[in-house]
Amino acid sequence: MSLISCTKETVLDSADELTISEGFKNPIGFYNSKPTFSWKLPASESNKSQSAYQIVVASTPDLLPDNADLWDSKKQKSNQSTFVKYQGQALQSRQKVYWQVKYWNQNGEVSQWSNINSFEFGLLKNSDWKAKWTGLDTAKDSIKGVRKFLMHRPQYLRKGFELASDVVSARMYITAKGVFDVHLNGKDVSNDVMTPGWTPYNHRIETLTYDVTEMLSLGKNALAVELASGWHSGRISRGKAVYENFASPKILCQLEVTLKDGTKTILVSDESWKGTTNGPIRLASLYDGEVYDANLEIPDWTTATFNDASWEVTETEVISEDVKLEPKRHETVKTTEILEDVEIVSSTKSSVIFNMKQNMLGVPKVKVPMKKGDTLTIRFSEMLLSDGTFYTKNYRSAKSTDYYIASKDDIIEYTPKFTFHGFQYIELSGFDSSAKPSSTWIKGLVQHSDIKKNGSFTSSHQKLNQLQSNITWGLRDNFFDVPTDCPQRDERLGWTGDAQVIAPTALFNYSTHAFWTAWLQSLRENQSEHKNGLVPFIVPDVLQNKNGGSGWGDACVIVPWDIYNITGDVTVLEDSYESAKKWVGYYQSKVRKKPYIPIMHSFGDWLQPYPSKSLKKGNRGDTPKELINTAYFAYSAHLISKIAGVLGKTDDAKKYAALYKAVANAFENEFFDENGKFKQERQTQTSYLLGIYLELFQPETKLKAQNHLLEEIKNADYHLGTGFLGTPILPKVLDDMGEIDLMYKILFKETYPSWFYSINQGATTMWERWNSFSKADGYNPQSMNSLNHYAYGAIGQWMYERLAGLAPLAPGYKKIRIAPLPNTEFLTSASASVKTPYGKASSSWEIENGTFNLDVVIPPNTTAEIHLPKGASKSELSINGKSIDELSNIKLIETKDKIVILSVKSGTYQITTKLNSYE
Repeated sequence: MSLISCTKETVLDSADELTISEGFKNPIGFYNSKPTFSWKLPASESNKSQSAYQIVVASTPDLLPDNADLWDSKKQKSNQSTFVKYQGQALQSRQKVYWQVKYWNQNGEVSQWSNINSFEFGLLKNSDWKAKWTGLDTAKDSIKGVRKFLMHRPQYLRKGFELASDVVSARMYITAKGVFDVHLNGKDVSNDVMTPGWTPYNHRIETLTYDVTEMLSLGKNALAVELASGWHSGRISRGKAVYENFASPKILCQLEVTLKDGTKTILVSDESWKGTTNGPIRLASLYDGEVYDANLEIPDWTTATFNDASWEVTETEVISEDVKLEPKRHETVKTTEILEDVEIVSSTKSSVIFNMKQNMLGVPKVKVPMKKGDTLTIRFSEMLLSDGTFYTKNYRSAKSTDYYIASKDDIIEYTPKFTFHGFQYIELSGFDSSAKPSSTWIKGLVQHSDIKKNGSFTSSHQKLNQLQSNITWGLRDNFFDVPTDCPQRDERLGWTGDAQVIAPTALFNYSTHAFWTAWLQSLRENQSEHKNGLVPFIVPDVLQNKNGGSGWGDACVIVPWDIYNITGDVTVLEDSYESAKKWVGYYQSKVRKKPYIPIMHSFGDWLQPYPSKSLKKGNRGDTPKELINTAYFAYSAHLISKIAGVLGKTDDAKKYAALYKAVANAFENEFFDENGKFKQERQTQTSYLLGIYLELFQPETKLKAQNHLLEEIKNADYHLGTGFLGTPILPKVLDDMGEIDLMYKILFKETYPSWFYSINQGATTMWERWNSFSKADGYNPQSMNSLNHYAYGAIGQWMYERLAGLAPLAPGYKKIRIAPLPNTEFLTSASASVKTPYGKASSSWEIENGTFNLDVVIPPNTTAEIHLPKGASKSELSINGKSIDELSNIKLIETKDKIVILSVKSGTYQITTKLNSYE
């Protein structure tokens, strides 16, 4: 019997898709001792909304639901079904916690209890660790690599041990200064890639937890680890020693075993471990690739029968309290897809070039005939030159080459382990020259953080669909534990400006909630190194510049605000609030002679097309950095005032609202004349876009600035003229102005600069530059030229919110706006779906013979406004086969500017109407 006395019989199906915090389902090694709880109501006619809920949390499943010993929320009259904060007893490392939920619908009817879900903590504090850092001293015999950067030999480490009884349960807690792959008794512990990932190692190193109960046995066992430099001790960007570069990689491992006889055994990494560097992986570098010598393979070294008497004893370090050891709080990198549709482009007796048909991030799986002693060379390229030859100049100093040395005449199989590459083409040389090359020699293992697909977009236009594909591939290829700018050259860094423009599009397409909040923690850690509130250009910060950049550092404010609006998770605002305030304080510290005009670094409107030839730094575009500084100063202050309002900080809300207005006033007066015209002789679209979108103009000035913007677009023959900062807001501004047909015209342009230009040149991902490559001229001669960047993919947000018409109207899609903007000159149909925190929502429209058909799904416990296109006939409106007058649950809330707007509750709707004035 429940603790709640109910007057109504349990009639409703139980809640499902129970998750904690940023969407975790029954995790082990969980990080957050103060989690939040979310669940979804099953879609049915009975469940339009939730009126109350009850959560019970217990230390064992048999205590649920009646005797919950950790927390019983009791019946709470609330429609909140997402991110409900835990308010029970303190939770501890290693603890496994069980929970259930039930809900009451809009009629007061109660559901069954949900299935019991659980979460288990990792080691939450440094003091939980009994292990020591251990490994070999590879610094003393390190090798000079590219740019004379020291490279460490990969290590092979192991520990044999015995268990006196059968195993009941076992957990392995493990991490590294470097990257590792771990084995137990000859078997891989996981299929994770490049663990533990990349954080600011001088602040925090993430740890992993694995359930290894089934991998252990009575008697002899062996734990074995392969260890390489990775980000921690390897070459990163300019090669500055930020963490402990040049210090030898180390492993930290703690295996805790509960035995059938009731005893507990803890095996830790310490000075009793053995190791060697005389293994097959000779070198491993993120940028430069891997060298594998099959002649040095060590048979059975991961098993309990191996004799390691001749191996070296490892050295140890105690755990420092200065660097936090915390469970990994987002998805590990995994191989998520295998590309097998490979074609041979060209071949000779000594080499062959393969086309993967998709620019990708990952590693090859090679199966090729070789002769003993020969070296297979594996090179990578994003695009070939016009004569079909390999091109790697845009990789800059990244050698991005793997080598395999054969130990016998045979068909060898090889997959690099401690590197990754960005590529579409692969060149093999050094194989058995008597063999005929085959497309089966190569497969592409696509690797990225294990983010799941969250949304979809498709339309009647093939190139628009290709653009969506390019956006999603660009996202996956650059979500390799952190949001990187590119996956191929000697960079692959977490640039903050790129991140802030892509976050909304990323959150729509993939389940990146945890990915972003984890990266924001790293941002705050790097920001803490600067007393003045500076946010570095990149996170993790290996460049160690002492300047903050407008439009880049603002990621600490903009990304949390985007996450909140798309997920409804207020926690991210709470966690980031002080960081955001410090960043605005940094702006304030950079104001010099002119009030509210900061003088500071800016990357400008990065890679704006057609920059002035007179510019010293043409990559930064023609919009002055002082204008961009001031615009983002105002915008961040504006967002903080909104965030403060959400968090109930009324004094701060007023303070930052006043600051925003003051900076906005200075912006308008400094950079625009009384006619709303940008004062600089060289006009730019972005100068107007920033002022309009960030709400920095007085109403009368805004109207004048809008006209100047339209004039600039006309002067560009209706092409965009924007870089990284201007491009994401261009569609939003034109949308707000009612210039939908103009935005369609720009979006569907085929010539440079445009989104379709790259598609016409063969792009399968987003490019760094609007003209990175052309079939006629080949590669852009600029040294900084990636064919796999995601920044210009920010158009994806507008594609699903306005072309398909699916957008949050309240945080977390609690209220949804369905408002498609069709234009039959370019599109006859478009559809999008997204997994909201409440369930799947979708909008799908088609126009045929003047009839507009719209299919809509609104998940339970939400409501929606459905805006029909201009010209929709109210008299010929049909909803689920009925007229509006026959439906009591649908309300016509207004008809404004010939726009029919319907207010609906959750459900599935088929809407049909004639478009009387549609052209």
